[in-house]
Amino acid sequence: MSDVLFGQSYFLRFDPKLYDAMRPYPPLGSLQAAAVVRELGLDVAVFDAMLADSEAQFEQALRQEQPRYAVIFEDNFNYLSKMCLTRMRDAALTMIQAAKRRGATVMVCSSDATDHARMYLDAGADYVIRGEGDATLRELTLHLERVRQSAAELDLSAILGLTWLADDQLAQTPSRPVMKALDALPVPAWDLIDIEPYRRLWLAHHGLFSLNLVTTRGCPFHCNWCAKPIWGQRYNSHSPERIVELQALLVERYAPDHIWFMDDIMGLKRGWFQRYGALAKARGVARPFKCLSRADLLLRPGEIAALAEAGCEIVWIGAESGSQKVLDAMDKGTLVTQIYDAARQLRSHGVKVAFFLQFGFPGEDAEDIALTREMVRVCQPDDIGISVSYPLPGTPFFDKVSTQLGAKQNWVDSADLDMLYEGPFTTAFYRQLHTVIHKEYRSARTWQRLRTRAWPSGRAALRQAVRMVVDRATLPLAERALRRLQLVQHVGVAAIHGDKSPEQAAAPSPQVDA
Repeated sequence: MSDVLFGQSYFLRFDPKLYDAMRPYPPLGSLQAAAVVRELGLDVAVFDAMLADSEAQFEQALRQEQPRYAVIFEDNFNYLSKMCLTRMRDAALTMIQAAKRRGATVMVCSSDATDHARMYLDAGADYVIRGEGDATLRELTLHLERVRQSAAELDLSAILGLTWLADDQLAQTPSRPVMKALDALPVPAWDLIDIEPYRRLWLAHHGLFSLNLVTTRGCPFHCNWCAKPIWGQRYNSHSPERIVELQALLVERYAPDHIWFMDDIMGLKRGWFQRYGALAKARGVARPFKCLSRADLLLRPGEIAALAEAGCEIVWIGAESGSQKVLDAMDKGTLVTQIYDAARQLRSHGVKVAFFLQFGFPGEDAEDIALTREMVRVCQPDDIGISVSYPLPGTPFFDKVSTQLGAKQNWVDSADLDMLYEGPFTTAFYRQLHTVIHKEYRSARTWQRLRTRAWPSGRAALRQAVRMVVDRATLPLAERALRRLQLVQHVGVAAIHGDKSPEQAAAPSPQVDA
């Protein structure tokens, strides 16, 4: 039995694309919050949805733990939680209802609950914690315990960042400032979940074991499609000393071969990587790692060299588009030339590079898409991730397209790729574009490896060779299908292209470059 049962609603099994990839990570944000509450002297348990089969297992945990408090605290470091996938939302609402049936006081903290508090409260949650939740959760739990133990009056007015129902009306306190002293947080409660299933899955599928850490919270940049309901525009960082301390603990307890730093942007502070790399090596806990950054930050003097020296294996860049017009429309603040330069310099230092690509932003046309495809061909990134523009509440992008949104305003899972607004082209076009780019990219990568003899042995090599042949053989047909779909545009697309007349907007766009 426990006083508090934590859970989160990202079930890997409910996301077919990522379930197939099988790169699961523990819910770090949830474990951090559990550690904060445990400092109050309460007995805490964690239900880890990541590797669970369904919400029924959360009900089993409720029966076993019989908690006074059930806390649905999403892993806010997981970008998919910020996307508010409806399959995971449904899971969260089901978990709330199950906890209420058991008589628990239910608290929820997530991007989706911050944006749609009423939905979660109507489902049975007693409290929604808005934004960064660690401090609010601590204060709320402490207050509820004092009320329970001394029959004191319930007074929530001093607890910042809280929303609840009073006489069926929303009541809330002002937002809470984000934490600055991140090093003061306790060690995440890794001991409350079973790490061994993660190890077994990683070794079986990838031949190595990877665990996750986070060095920062937030992002100070202004990409107008990026939702920031948790940390807003703030950016705060752990010290390199603290991160090396946590990494040493992971290495000692769990012996990972690899680290994923989940930050939106890692190493924004100058000199951070140099200090981290030196400390990790001196402590004997350096491990290959992957992280996310921006092309302009990587081009600061000495930055890429410091990354390589610290052990960075691959950097994911939010490249988004090979068209400067599109980057400017996004308020991205980067140049296409910087993407090319960063990719080249990373390679010259032995660091791999991967691109996040985003299609369908208002104003993007076939010429812009062709520029993005050309960027992929020239830069030859080591991996790519393709998405379409996704309007989330609180962003200028959402405000711009909000009148075009229908009943469906979120994806079901990460492979959905549905155009939720009247984008330049239809959902079918972008899904076909996803197929075409991946066929072209995969086959080119495999051919390059064959030419340079950087080729694996055994069945994996044979499978890749067969796939290359199939991709190359089917690419022309896929391209033709893409060109046909290009001629089908959303009704009302002229409202997006404000500089075009309805007749111009309805006219076929230039052909997508094959």
